[in-house]
Amino acid sequence: MSDTKLPLPGAQLGRRALLSGAAALLATPALVGRARAQASPFENTTEVERDVTESVRRNISSFRSLEWQPYFSNTNKGAILVDVTSRALHFWSEDQSIYKLYPTSVPLTEDLTRRGRTSVTQKVEGPSWRPTPSMLERNPEWPPFIGPGPDNPLGTHALYLSWTYYRIHGTHDTRKIGRRSSNGCIGLYNEHIAELFSLTTVGTQVLLI
Repeated sequence: MSDTKLPLPGAQLGRRALLSGAAALLATPALVGRARAQASPFENTTEVERDVTESVRRNISSFRSLEWQPYFSNTNKGAILVDVTSRALHFWSEDQSIYKLYPTSVPLTEDLTRRGRTSVTQKVEGPSWRPTPSMLERNPEWPPFIGPGPDNPLGTHALYLSWTYYRIHGTHDTRKIGRRSSNGCIGLYNEHIAELFSLTTVGTQVLLI
């Protein structure tokens, strides 16, 4: 009889869990690598974190799945929860068979941040963009209008909300995701907003916390 000790089942499971966790953490950089950031007049609007490592560690700990019940009384027409602190967007379909969790960009400052309940009022594929009067006041060098395309700050798709000027939209500048980088809107990777766009309807509930 051999004296060789077999590894405990728990040890094998632990190694598998560790490898799975590592793969999950590597998924987002791989996603970023597929889309190179393009130069635009808005490239300096991303706030650089003082300690990126600490910021990422904090966001990963907050980037977890949630239940809809603490935030909505029902999921009629679907429900979107945006957590500004963890920079994450949660979506539940009306029948609750679909749940999605996406990383987001959030407003640059608290003054630009709006919280509360709203809803999707319009869905636009290939949106055009006009800066608000306050944006032009802060950034007079910005163009007054940008049509659909790679230079558009709204990316490939946009969900318009009942709040004036507020959107959930894509971005061609992937550096913005996970950072304080917007003038009030919530930004997603283009492939994520395209998926969310297909899942939502006019009337989908939205809550920003």
